[in-house]
Amino acid sequence: MTDAPVRIGLVGYGFGGRYFHAPLLASTPDCEFLGVVTTSPERRKQIAGELGRPAYDSLEELARAGAEAVAISTPAATHIPLAQEALKLGLAVVCDKPFALDAASARETTELAERLRVPLTVYQNRRWDSDFLTLRRLVAEGDLGTLTRFESRFERFQPEPGPPAAGGGTLLDFGSHLVDQALVLSGPVERVYAEMRSRDGGEGLDEDVFVALTHRSGARSHLSGSWRQGAPGPRFRATGTTGTYVVDGVDGQEALLIAGASPASEGERWGIEPERRWGKVLRGDQVEPAPSARGEWDTFYPAFAAAVRGTRPLPVDPWDAVTTATVLDAARTSAATGEVVRLS
Repeated sequence: MTDAPVRIGLVGYGFGGRYFHAPLLASTPDCEFLGVVTTSPERRKQIAGELGRPAYDSLEELARAGAEAVAISTPAATHIPLAQEALKLGLAVVCDKPFALDAASARETTELAERLRVPLTVYQNRRWDSDFLTLRRLVAEGDLGTLTRFESRFERFQPEPGPPAAGGGTLLDFGSHLVDQALVLSGPVERVYAEMRSRDGGEGLDEDVFVALTHRSGARSHLSGSWRQGAPGPRFRATGTTGTYVVDGVDGQEALLIAGASPASEGERWGIEPERRWGKVLRGDQVEPAPSARGEWDTFYPAFAAAVRGTRPLPVDPWDAVTTATVLDAARTSAATGEVVRLS
C-alpha cells in the first residue's frame, strides 16, 4: 500500500485519447502520466509537441517503463484485445466505451480481470455530466415524484461524414452512454425494443437509433441517437408523477477540453454551467429553474487511482458495462426482428 501517484499510460491519441483522457490524466495529482502507446508518426509528433511525454511502441514497453495502469482509447473493435493484453501484463485498466462489441466478450474480459485480481473499469464519463447529476439530485430529493419516463438524446445533424467507424456505429457509440445512464437512473431492464437505420441501404454503419427500455421498477426509458436529426430534441425530458425536468444542449465539459482547457487550467470553475444553460422543472404552467450541479469528469481518474491503491471502489463496476452490452445486444436483435426482446 502506498500514497504515491499511480503510474499510468494511455493507448491511442485520436480524438478520445487527445481530448477526453490526456488532459484529465495530466490534471490529476493522483496519477503520474507516463506517456502514450502509438506507432503512428503523426501521433508521435503531436504527443511530443502537446504533451512533452514519450511515445511507446507497445503495452509491453509501457509496462517495462514502470506503468501500473493504462487507459485505452482506441477504435471500438480493439478495446477487448487490448484490455485483455493489459490485464495479463498486470496493468490496471480504464477502457473507453463502448467497452465491447457484444456482451459475451465484455463478460469474458470482466471475468479475466477478476481471476487475475487486476482492477478493470470503463470510462462512462457521462455519469458525471452536469445535467445527469442534476437529474439524479432532483429524483433523490423527490422534486419529480416517482420517475415514470426518461427521454434521453444524443442527436445531431451531421449526415456527412456520419458516425465515425472508430465508434462502431451509433448504437454502440451513443447507445453505450444512453443505456448506462438509464440503468443508473432506473435500474435493471426487463424488455427492450429498438429501431435502427443504417447508411447506404443497410450496408454501412447505423446512423439513427431509437431504443425503448422497460425497467423492473416500472419506469420506461426512451433513448435516441442520431447523426441525421435535423431538429434535435432536448437532451433530457424526465417525467415523474409530480413534475418534469427538461434540459437542452449538452454538458459543457467536452467543449472545454476540445478548446484546450482542463481541470488544471480552470480550477474551481471546472464543470460550472452558466445559468442560461440550466434546465427547468415544469408542472403545467409552473416553471422553476433547476440550478445545474457541477460537472465532475475531473473526479474519475482520482477515483480510479484510489481504487488501484485499494482505498475505494472502482468508479464504474465493469459488470455494469456487461449489463449495458447485454441491453445493446438485445436492441440489435429487436431492430433486426421488429420484436420486443425480454431479458431474464
